[in-house]
Amino acid sequence: MVKEVDDPLPPDDGVVVEVKATGLCRSDWHGWMGHDPDIQLPHVPGHELAGVVLAKGDRVAKWQVGDRVTVPFCLGCGACRQCHNGNQHICDAYYQPGFKGWGSFAERVALPHADENLVRIPDDMEFTTAASLGCRFVTSFRAIVYQGKVSQGEWVAVHGCGGVGLSAVMIAKAVGAKVIAVDIHDAALELAQQLGADFVVNAAIEKSVVRPIRRLTDQEGAHVSIDALGSGETCRNSIRCLRKQGRHVQVGLIVGDENHNAVPLPNVIARELEIVGSHGMQAHAYPTMLDMIQAGKLDPQQLVQDVVSLEDAAALLPKMDSYPTVGMTIIRP
Repeated sequence: MVKEVDDPLPPDDGVVVEVKATGLCRSDWHGWMGHDPDIQLPHVPGHELAGVVLAKGDRVAKWQVGDRVTVPFCLGCGACRQCHNGNQHICDAYYQPGFKGWGSFAERVALPHADENLVRIPDDMEFTTAASLGCRFVTSFRAIVYQGKVSQGEWVAVHGCGGVGLSAVMIAKAVGAKVIAVDIHDAALELAQQLGADFVVNAAIEKSVVRPIRRLTDQEGAHVSIDALGSGETCRNSIRCLRKQGRHVQVGLIVGDENHNAVPLPNVIARELEIVGSHGMQAHAYPTMLDMIQAGKLDPQQLVQDVVSLEDAAALLPKMDSYPTVGMTIIRP
């Protein structure tokens, strides 16, 4: 439902952003389904956003009205141990627009802790591109570059080619990896190839996706594998397709009973595998990614396949688990 509500006011340490673009993300669907206990009704979703600072609180020092900004989906408080260690994305008291507070499926959104979390958008970057970075792209960037530690010439398998997986394909290829993309939809796999995947595997056809991945890697397996969807099956496949001492990065959220039996521990032990998670990225880590975008090494705009209105988004959100979207959908309020 789209309706008029009161305009937000900036927190003392925060800002109000006029939303120019915001992403429609599977995490929003999880919130819609009641998988996040932080959400209290009535509620406004939305956490991938870009826009212009419209108002600021008295304690904001680094930002001015009119600044073009985006923001990570997890905002650090700036005061806890994690924030002091530079890990604002896993802050002990983090704030998530669209989950812990009202989000960006709106014309305006209030954001706290502005000096700690806002990111300046380059003047020549489209707002739709900037909005595509906020959750899926930055999470994949951290998964590939910092958590997976992917290096030139390594094999990377990406399980699930939605927004997260396609971002991971693009980023892995940009850092010199050989990429195998896995999905059940031909359209998603075709886009993965356009974004740089060297090989694709259709999991709807293959009885075991592990076998073709091993075949493509001389029976060794991938150096790094990403579960970009979040299910017991994709998590197990990601771990089982790794070579000895390979690295599995869990990005997709696993819910329900699958959450308790997704990891094949015998494989982890026998092959000395590493398992790490990737949960967004800190604002201070954005410059490396933005430099790659400015240099033309990454082009997240290629991931944006559809731009819709708020009214359209209200109809699409409940269908996200079954609606066959490809790439990213961006909302322009």
